[in-house]
Amino acid sequence: MDNIKKQIILNCEKLETRFAMLNNDRLEEYQIERGQSEPRVGSVFLGKIVNLEPTLQAAFVDIGTGKNAFLHYWDMMPSGDETDEDFAEDVEKNEKPLDARNKKRTSFSEKLRRVLGQATGSKQLREKERSRRRKKITIKDIPEMFPQGTELLVQVVKGPIGTKGPRVTTNISIPGRYLVLLPYSDHIGLSSKIDISLERQRLKKILSELDVPEGMGLICRTVGEGRKAIFFKHDLDMLLDYWHKVELVMAKGVVPSIVYSEPGLLECTVRDFITDDIDQIIVDDDTAFHTIHNALIKFGGTRMARKVVMYDRDIPIFERFKVKEQVNDIFKRQVQLSGGGYICIDETEALIAIDVNTGKGRKLGDQPETILQTNLEAAEEVARQLRLRNIGGLVVIDFIDMRSAHDRENVFKHMKKLVKDDRAKTKLLPLSKLGLMEMTRQREHESLKDTLYDPCPYCSGSGNIKSAMSMSVEIQRRLNEVLRRRNAKTGLSVRVIMHPDVLARLKNEDADLLQELESKYGKNLSFRAESVLHHEEFKLVDPDTNAEY
Repeated sequence: MDNIKKQIILNCEKLETRFAMLNNDRLEEYQIERGQSEPRVGSVFLGKIVNLEPTLQAAFVDIGTGKNAFLHYWDMMPSGDETDEDFAEDVEKNEKPLDARNKKRTSFSEKLRRVLGQATGSKQLREKERSRRRKKITIKDIPEMFPQGTELLVQVVKGPIGTKGPRVTTNISIPGRYLVLLPYSDHIGLSSKIDISLERQRLKKILSELDVPEGMGLICRTVGEGRKAIFFKHDLDMLLDYWHKVELVMAKGVVPSIVYSEPGLLECTVRDFITDDIDQIIVDDDTAFHTIHNALIKFGGTRMARKVVMYDRDIPIFERFKVKEQVNDIFKRQVQLSGGGYICIDETEALIAIDVNTGKGRKLGDQPETILQTNLEAAEEVARQLRLRNIGGLVVIDFIDMRSAHDRENVFKHMKKLVKDDRAKTKLLPLSKLGLMEMTRQREHESLKDTLYDPCPYCSGSGNIKSAMSMSVEIQRRLNEVLRRRNAKTGLSVRVIMHPDVLARLKNEDADLLQELESKYGKNLSFRAESVLHHEEFKLVDPDTNAEY
């Protein structure tokens, strides 16, 4: 156990599956999955354009999920084959006859390649894609090429958030473990994150020798670095099998319909997170254990599969590995830094505001070294919290002011390095003279807070309620109104029912005011507390009939 540094912890329950990645026992990644009908990011639908909005330069597409999907005109144009795996250069296809290894395909693999692209729906889409790529088109051409009622294949790139429907694109890509399949593009490329020249040359040779069906393309993912050719062949066969099933569904011609569903959290863990630097994968469910174990044997071999461990102790897995307490900290507004400083994170509709403070570090003085160290610590924690909370959009970080331009540049470079491996795409701007850093982080899903919490029905998510003094003012105002209106009626009695905290205010600080009201109108006033009432709720009732005034 002493040599174990990086672990994946999986907690599988009936209603929820939780994923945590620990690095030296520190939580670095956290995800949850719940059974839901909302379209997953990556899923592919056969939809129909229901209307075009020229002012928004967008189309709304019925994909059969309740909310129409948003399709921007930009996402209807050929993308240049960009996917989540950025690539630096193309790979030239090898036109030479396949070597003996490539010829040893199974009969199923041979048959699969023959039938791919032959279905009527697939042929039509392939022709449309080729037509789009043959000629240069502009935003102005989109309404004519895709009028209302057009049926088209779209892929979810951003899930529903709040009242907004999913965002989709017509540029389809299906990710595997080592490859990304481009069904309607013949582009072959490498991830730009693979930066060793010899390795890029080796991978180019492997990709050029793969038997990719005509009109389809591939991108080698970063995790493919160092892998043997056989792993890419198996991955390609799996991706082509996925796409064959898509074409079978498309052949039925049901619009709208889902034709490819993005795998769940367990499958995505194997595909996206388990790399050679993971020392251990611990799972507390027998079915999930076998699913991951078998997948790793297929994708990574026996050595990789040995890293999967079945957890069967009585103490919950998240408590045993101290994940629970770290998850609880995710939702705190204030996050402590090891050097005594802290950051405050506020999520708003427009942006994420993050403030950096020296805190206890102030006792060390305002030396430039102390400020720089606090800002560097804050940058690390900000990058981590953005991943853990799954928050994105526009992020503004208010670092502690640094007089030195060199120090500001150090913080900027450090932040760029920290977000480089973030699975969500990020863009950063250098620190301004005011000490602010602006960045954007791709937002594909609702934030973790929005997934787990509903807005408070009392404060509507503001986090504020009226003070006891404010409620005392409202009660006295309402009493004045009722007593003036019913002044001609003799023998009127009024009982005021309220929250205990408000009653405490009335009995103490505001007792003289209430006696003055009673003397002025000659009415009988009584007060009662009910803890079941909300802090901002009160009632004026007839004590005999309980009828409200």
